[in-house]
Amino acid sequence: MPRTGPVWLAVVSAAVLTACAPVAERDAADTYDDCHKDALGTLYAGIFTFGTDQPVYPPWYMGDDPSNGEGFESAVAYAVAIRLGYARDEVRWVRVPFNAALAPGPKTFDANLTEFSITDQRKAAVDFSSPYFDVTQAVVTVRSSPAAGVKTLAALRTLKLGVQVGTTSHTAATSIGGDVEVYNTNTDAKMALTTGGVDALVTDLPTAFAVANELRDGLMVGQLPGATSDVEQFGVVLDKSSPLTRCVSWAVDRLREDGSLAQLQEVWLVDEGRAPVLR
Repeated sequence: MPRTGPVWLAVVSAAVLTACAPVAERDAADTYDDCHKDALGTLYAGIFTFGTDQPVYPPWYMGDDPSNGEGFESAVAYAVAIRLGYARDEVRWVRVPFNAALAPGPKTFDANLTEFSITDQRKAAVDFSSPYFDVTQAVVTVRSSPAAGVKTLAALRTLKLGVQVGTTSHTAATSIGGDVEVYNTNTDAKMALTTGGVDALVTDLPTAFAVANELRDGLMVGQLPGATSDVEQFGVVLDKSSPLTRCVSWAVDRLREDGSLAQLQEVWLVDEGRAPVLR
């Protein structure tokens, strides 16, 4: 399970210290003069507005409260903000439904982190930052379900799978070839699983572990193999052709280079090794 508490502060503080290193010790990317608070054209001057869905779930956010800095995506958001020169109290959050955040048109946020996988289709409507997480899809169920004993993809095709609408999990579930039921939110999908409306859920691997831990008799079935050689990745969503995209990508890249993203994954995403790959 993710570890709660102020651990993220230590990681973010380390990023700040790196950002404050002498110029001679930093590479050329750190000389981007327009990638700081005073030069960025955010929705509100001196404030960076992040968006996310409602509700949001562990391990990405904890307690359905993105502002507490707990959970992987919340911690990444604050680390990006700090890299761009914003203090914690200069960050605000708004709630935007998953599909609405990906729709064309002006946004109510500067950037959004809601486990958005980067796809060419989505790039036609919105911008993405550099990727901050490599994604694996997985299947989760409860011990009383016929999915509990599944070991192969062929066995999955005989079952009814639940997914959230508009997600790459939906795409992954459909590609298996069985019966797929679509829900507006993961909460609706989890309810269907507990009441027997579906046999299992398909979602990203960290969320699958969180669901297995939350549900009574929850059980990880396993990971789905990648459909192609391309790695599915999460990226920060911004308005199409946003002037902020370049700087948010720069911030994400720097967090990867200095090890901050890896540290945050160690804090919040710790269970990947316990899910067998279904063949």
